[in-house]
Amino acid sequence: MTKEPMQYQLNISGIHFDLLRHHLYPGDNLEAVAVVLCGRLNHKDVHKLLVHEIVLIPYTECERTSDYVSWKTDRIKSLLEKILKYDYAILKIHSHPGGYEQFSSLDDESDSKLFSSVFGWANSDFPHGSAIMLPDGRIFGRIFHPDLRTDALDKISVVSDRISIWNYSNGFSPEIEIGKRTAQAFGEGTFDKLKQLKIGVVGCSGTGSPVIEQLVRLGIGKLVIVDPDKVELKNLNRILNTKRSDAISHRQKVLVLKEAILAFDLGTEIEAYPTNLYGSISCLKNLATCDILFGCVDSVDGRDLLNRLSTYYLIPYFDLGIKLEADGIGGISKIVGTVHYVQPGKSSLLSRSMYDSEDLKASGLLRKYPDQFPDMVKNSYIKNINVNRPAVISVNMMIASYGVN
Repeated sequence: MTKEPMQYQLNISGIHFDLLRHHLYPGDNLEAVAVVLCGRLNHKDVHKLLVHEIVLIPYTECERTSDYVSWKTDRIKSLLEKILKYDYAILKIHSHPGGYEQFSSLDDESDSKLFSSVFGWANSDFPHGSAIMLPDGRIFGRIFHPDLRTDALDKISVVSDRISIWNYSNGFSPEIEIGKRTAQAFGEGTFDKLKQLKIGVVGCSGTGSPVIEQLVRLGIGKLVIVDPDKVELKNLNRILNTKRSDAISHRQKVLVLKEAILAFDLGTEIEAYPTNLYGSISCLKNLATCDILFGCVDSVDGRDLLNRLSTYYLIPYFDLGIKLEADGIGGISKIVGTVHYVQPGKSSLLSRSMYDSEDLKASGLLRKYPDQFPDMVKNSYIKNINVNRPAVISVNMMIASYGVN
């Protein structure tokens, strides 16, 4: 089996992107520079740099022209000490006011000197990076190995009000004929980008299965789907692509959906995890390599974990939820559907009052001690939570469409 080539990626929150853009482009048409401390995700064929801390190099400490910037490294000593202690990565980023879309020979010389010193501080052979921001905000870059050999940053993501993902991988060849309708509706550029995305969907029931269905038919390149439950007869009215035979055979939801997606033969690669989020580190790490996450779960602790995962790994997160309230006489008094877009460094589901600390505690205890949970509620040790919520497929599909669009 051929080993997949390593993919090098960079993720930036919208807050940090805005800070960098204002500093690198102050309006004087001269180059400027900043140095960034990055966390790392190293999982299988993905090595991702995650922007944590930025040091803006003051203009007064630089020699700046329209095509060159020189600066002293004294100001980044604290960052170098952190890479020694925590094995973080250093990313240098500077501007090209003239819009030059390559590293110049002066950049090559400057980077070689900087990263020779950086690797002298480092305790590992993990890579560090250099990037350039163009006047329109687009970023491209490269990573440096200990021998100063370089590889391109394959993908750079900015998670802001608008999600920007620039993919620089080689060899991408979209199947335009299969996705012709999508390309006609959204443009070939959008279709190409969809084929390059890796998306995680957690929860494969009421809202999760229509989200998955839409993503596959839109032409998403890779999907990671997660759900620990098996198909039951009560699920058949709301989980797409499930059959009575699946319920009778007690088949895992994710395996049924994976089988259906592969049968579509639309080119989407899929990885299925029949597990609880809290029960698989490899599942969490794989979700952390995704470009976008969709949460389609009812449990408070599951939603909270996804929120934390997306914040830590700088991933855009869409949380979908539906609530139906019965009127007590056979009807429904209220239907509420929500789609929350959660950005790293901004408000969370908790701060938006989607749940509170008592809800989180109760949900965690229900997951850990399901048999004892009713007694805990009865004895007022813990807050009760709604476990089985009614669901209607028409409402599920509407909210799923809002989330995907």
